[in-house]
Amino acid sequence: MASDEPKAKKPKLSEEEKPEPPPKENAVKISTNSLFGMGNPLLDICAVVDKDFLDKYSLKPNDQILAEAKHKELFEELVKKFKVEYYAGGATQNSIKIAQWMIQEPHKVGTFFGCIGKDKFGEILKQKAEEVHVDAHYYEQDEEPTGTCAACITGDNRSLVANLAAANCYKKDKHLDLEENWKLVEKAKVYYIAGFFLTVSLESILKVAKHASENNKLFCMNLSAPFICQFFKDNLMQVMPYVDVLFGNETEAAAFAKEQDFDTKDIKEIVRKAQALPKDNKKRQRVVVITQGKDETVMAQSDKIETFPVVKTDPKYIVDTNGAGDAFVGGFLSELVQEQPLDQCVKAAHYAANVIIQRAGCSFPEKPDFK
Repeated sequence: MASDEPKAKKPKLSEEEKPEPPPKENAVKISTNSLFGMGNPLLDICAVVDKDFLDKYSLKPNDQILAEAKHKELFEELVKKFKVEYYAGGATQNSIKIAQWMIQEPHKVGTFFGCIGKDKFGEILKQKAEEVHVDAHYYEQDEEPTGTCAACITGDNRSLVANLAAANCYKKDKHLDLEENWKLVEKAKVYYIAGFFLTVSLESILKVAKHASENNKLFCMNLSAPFICQFFKDNLMQVMPYVDVLFGNETEAAAFAKEQDFDTKDIKEIVRKAQALPKDNKKRQRVVVITQGKDETVMAQSDKIETFPVVKTDPKYIVDTNGAGDAFVGGFLSELVQEQPLDQCVKAAHYAANVIIQRAGCSFPEKPDFK
């Protein structure tokens, strides 16, 4: 994702002098809990590593995998050997917090559900969610510790290794089905769940997805990683009929196309075929959005395929691409929940991703500068 060249700094205005931003045309007044996300809350442990480290643990430079037994020492070695930083993470939680940041007011437009441990990392995640004004309702249990994700950065690539731990313990009957929690689901009009959660609680996803479909609300999902398309294909395809907006990047799209026997590697053909997959709610045609890093974003909407160029960023300003995809989705959702046109959603998505890649972790300045 990319941006304009940095501009000369303007003299700062005091708060009193700052003009009020003009209201958006056709902007819809947003209420709290309008945007709902459910996923794997993880504490990201980020570090710039070397090729030897990647090779030692058989990691590809740009990938997302679940930790196996052979990765047990990876987390300890990362902390001992490299300078690490901790960030509240997990794909869906990142996207919801970026959307909330883009929206600013009111607070708590974004709701988030997921499972954490009763431990220090869990407390950090709760505190971080509160700081960014996301209405997080965690299912807390003490069988497993809070999940972590090692973000191993080399150049502008990042290899993610997730140890789900507590995140894997989310239970529909213990949390989602509780009356006070389900009421929050019902309040929302846009739903987003990353494909990663398909490995945790398919029944929770289906309950939310069916609710959205039956009430003509928007249910959004992300392919998230090639391994989701390959090894959790059945779960993914059980949810697909309810998906109104499908996100992914070019690598995930290629893996999805291969698994679905689309018999093409052409991104435009892939989005067309993904859009045409069976859909439950016939009132809305599926929208498919595929990013390609610094190359153009491709979107299928109605009967047309559109492309949106990403403004180039000088590589020297790129700090960390970890979180670019989550930020893209967050920016998109921030406009979608305000019922803005889809091209405006993509514009916001590109803006948000661009801000995030120029900072460490999935972090952001106090306020967005998006028009």
